[in-house]
Amino acid sequence: MTQHHRRYGGSRDASRRRYATRRADVASHQEGRLSAPVAVLIGMPGAGKTRVGGEVAQLLGVRFTDSDEVIEHRSGMKITDYFERYGEPKFRAFECDVIEDLLHSTDGILSLGGGAPMTGQVREALAAYEENGGKVVYLQADPHEAMERARRGGNRPMLAGDADAKWRALYEVRDPVFRAIANVQVRTHGSSPQHAAKKVVDMVMEHDVHVTGASITPYDVRIGVGTSNHLAEVLGDKPVKVALIHTAPVQRHSDRARALLRQGGYEVSDILIPDAEAGKTIEVANGIWQRLGDEGFTRSDAVVGLGGGAATDLAGFVAATWMRGIRYVNCPTSLLAMVDASTGGKTGINTPQGKNLVGSFYTPAGVLADMRALETLPNDIFVEGLGEVAKSGFIRDPQILTILEEHARELRAFDGSTFLGSPLEGVVAELIERTVTVKAYHVSNDLREAGLREFLNYGHTLGHAIEQIEHFKWRHGNAVAVGCVFAAELSHILGYIDEDLVEYHRDLLGSLGLPTSWGGGDWQRVLALMHRDKKARGNTLRFVILDGIGHPIHLDNPPIEAVHEAFERIRPTQ
Repeated sequence: MTQHHRRYGGSRDASRRRYATRRADVASHQEGRLSAPVAVLIGMPGAGKTRVGGEVAQLLGVRFTDSDEVIEHRSGMKITDYFERYGEPKFRAFECDVIEDLLHSTDGILSLGGGAPMTGQVREALAAYEENGGKVVYLQADPHEAMERARRGGNRPMLAGDADAKWRALYEVRDPVFRAIANVQVRTHGSSPQHAAKKVVDMVMEHDVHVTGASITPYDVRIGVGTSNHLAEVLGDKPVKVALIHTAPVQRHSDRARALLRQGGYEVSDILIPDAEAGKTIEVANGIWQRLGDEGFTRSDAVVGLGGGAATDLAGFVAATWMRGIRYVNCPTSLLAMVDASTGGKTGINTPQGKNLVGSFYTPAGVLADMRALETLPNDIFVEGLGEVAKSGFIRDPQILTILEEHARELRAFDGSTFLGSPLEGVVAELIERTVTVKAYHVSNDLREAGLREFLNYGHTLGHAIEQIEHFKWRHGNAVAVGCVFAAELSHILGYIDEDLVEYHRDLLGSLGLPTSWGGGDWQRVLALMHRDKKARGNTLRFVILDGIGHPIHLDNPPIEAVHEAFERIRPTQ
């Protein structure tokens, strides 16, 4: 097998590794938890719930339970016989009791009868299950395929007589209810049971972080393999035209997004921008505005930003400014973009005077962090993202630091071609989820960075100055890593933390392959740029420092001698 095939998912071994990893993730998820299904499948008669559910259970190494089979076992009769003897109301009441019991007593994959979710008590039970992190999966089958399977299957009292006509009538009533109940929807049109099961596994194993707040329209950050499949779902049916803003290095992923958008019925405007910070200029933004005007984009249309942090920053800025704000979705393709730029609602462009000085706070309709994009990510770009991950551990979630310590060697040696299906996949998924959760906490409470959200800028005051002086040739995550060491040194000099915590910064960041010192620039230039930082108040320097791990504080107007001393301590030793 060639390297090309291993990279792009053609390896059978990689597939086996992936589902072995998923089985381990399921075991970890279930450990210490009361019995509850990994996922509950709902759908129309003939949708394939039993067959697909069995395949999903096999892939994950868990049990499969069919509520209809349990009903027949407990009642001692076929469902059709139960209907004939007792009628539908009594059957639904009995079915509801069985399902409520199964939701609290069985693990693995649970499949429900086609009409079960139409009972109010079952819907309430499923809603409670979802509140506790459960996944209700609506299998959306092609109507003709489902009707054919339903006719062949028999034992369906609701389809007695003209089965096709009754199926269509049931579909009209049930489909909107199923869509409202399910928090996962999987189209199985034309898919084999095995392929449909793989789709379900990918979606069930997603990690969702909900972002909300007083001044925020709620949205979800979806993390996992294949989350880009939700693109049309997140965009909704209102947009007619969608501007796909992307960079050349992510061509493979933009091709996939374009295909998904066209399948969803959208008119796609393909907009290629320069890579990295070169794309975040007023000239590039103006070119996009002209395209949107020429192509008749209205307030009901949308933008999709696909790429690294610079691409999602620019896409959000364009969406925020066109027609005073249109819908947009971010599809980050780098670790840094997944954990930072794409998720907080900050949009912007650079000016000659600094980074992100022009922009707005404008939240996306959703963020789809598809970990499949990481398999094409070079090692150095992956590693720089760990700078933002570590920062989140220092300011809020010490468990992030523990995970980084335990897996530093594997993370530093990241290889996209063998990543998916390896044990590292689960580690990275947890790191992304935890880091996004840290960001969501701050954003939800302070979207416009009036106070609490500033803590996310730990390491950024010097970090942004480094990027500016180095003409953005230094990657953001690397600059933040050095900035964190600088902020730790300043915290120590002023008596907030001890020297051991400073050295812990150096040791952890260094073990991940991140820089901990910087020899460029000169003190006066750095000081001038830090005075220009967005956190500064007038001519007063303002920093985020630590009073201990997980305890960031604001520091206003510190002694300039202390700031200079901290700067000297991050200079390379001779």
